[in-house]
Amino acid sequence: MKDLFGKAILDYQTGNNPEDLITETSISEADEMSVAYLFRDFSEMPKLEQKALELSKGRVLDVGCGAGSHSLYLQNERNLAVTSIDISQNAIKACELRGLKNAIVQDVMQLNNEKFDTILLLMNGAGMCGRLKNIGKFLEKLKSLLTENGQILLDSSDIIYMFDEDEEGGKWIPAEMDYYGELVFDIHYKGEKEEPFNWMYIDYNTLQNAAHANGLQCELILEGEHFDYLARLKK
Repeated sequence: MKDLFGKAILDYQTGNNPEDLITETSISEADEMSVAYLFRDFSEMPKLEQKALELSKGRVLDVGCGAGSHSLYLQNERNLAVTSIDISQNAIKACELRGLKNAIVQDVMQLNNEKFDTILLLMNGAGMCGRLKNIGKFLEKLKSLLTENGQILLDSSDIIYMFDEDEEGGKWIPAEMDYYGELVFDIHYKGEKEEPFNWMYIDYNTLQNAAHANGLQCELILEGEHFDYLARLKK
């Protein structure tokens, strides 16, 4: 990976002529995304993210922290002990420059011998497992990182609305798709193209079934205005 997403974050943080990211998926056309959005403060965040931050408690693990905006709020405004992890070296460098005390280049699947009271997976963070077939292993790993009364807070979206209806009013989903929430992402930045990568948006019912299959309770905390939701998973 060229780490273009992280490069854009670091460019913005250091004033190195940041440009918009161009994102495209296997089911949607190219779209521009302002890197500034990743640096939003609490008042600019969607209600789902605000609620997740309000519910956070104890020792927190922010998985896929990106520019670190959620972690900064928890560290500076809530005085919580936050460990912020991302696989992007550039993003973690930006987090450190922003004042995060414990930002680490780390793949959550390789994290061991740690326990957290809250694990955050915001901005569709559960999608990092890539494919629905991986969700069991992913949830099992997260469960192993939880304290006895710990919680996983995640938001995602049900993207069924993006598919056309058939003649009977059902949704037309291509036969080659194992699950309609599975996408391939392409990212372009400053004329460079990232290696395509798998991502997933998981609808609430599918998440609930996966959670129960892996010994986790699943609770719908809040629904957004556009097929998105915040869920809490506990042992």
